[in-house]
Amino acid sequence: MNETPALREPRIVISKSARRLELFDGRQLVMEFAVSLGSTPEGDKTVEGDGRTPEGEFYIFTKNEKSKFHLSLGLSYPNREDAERGLANGIISEGEHAATLAAIDRGAMPPQGTALGGEIYIHGGGRDGDWTDGCIAMEDPQIRKLFDAVEKGTRVTVKP
Repeated sequence: MNETPALREPRIVISKSARRLELFDGRQLVMEFAVSLGSTPEGDKTVEGDGRTPEGEFYIFTKNEKSKFHLSLGLSYPNREDAERGLANGIISEGEHAATLAAIDRGAMPPQGTALGGEIYIHGGGRDGDWTDGCIAMEDPQIRKLFDAVEKGTRVTVKP
């Protein structure tokens, strides 16, 4: 049962340093939750397997009710800035760069199998330290509240 009223301007702000996720409706704080991060929480994600949680501006591209971590919300990583950096540093090809930008322009899922990494989610599974491969983890009852409150396309800001 969804106890959260419909949000007109939902957005999520995650502070990595505070291990805090805030859900806003416009400027009004609606909910906040403690979170866990990737196993290497300092710094921005740069490549697959670095254990870092990405920083920047994203959107939710999918809502997964069959996640192995209870429920999950897919973040649009890599974003435009990640793709630009990846191309400039020779981490991804021009084709991967173009595919990433095209997906972002459509509000779709960016390519998930590049050397930049992918499959970054806000999900359940608990908060026993920083244990994910780069995702944002919450307690299962809390991800249920967030999952019910937001839709695909919701903006997500991840700050250091």
